[in-house]
Amino acid sequence: MPRRFRMTRRFPVAMTEAGYRRLRGFARDNGLDEGEALSFLFENFESVTDTDNLTHRMRLFRSELKARRS
Repeated sequence: MPRRFRMTRRFPVAMTEAGYRRLRGFARDNGLDEGEALSFLFENFESVTDTDNLTHRMRLFRSELKARRS
């Protein structure tokens, strides 16, 4: 029997415009709303990410973060 999908937490999130566009597109392409799409991604994080690529991309993101905050 599948688990019931309950949204139990709400939290304010700040996202870049590019990140939000990708989230909306991902949600729309899969028939989900943004909250359901985020829940899917985080519940299945290990299986939807490539660890080596994630580490590399995180390093790049962090190196650009200070400039992005300005």
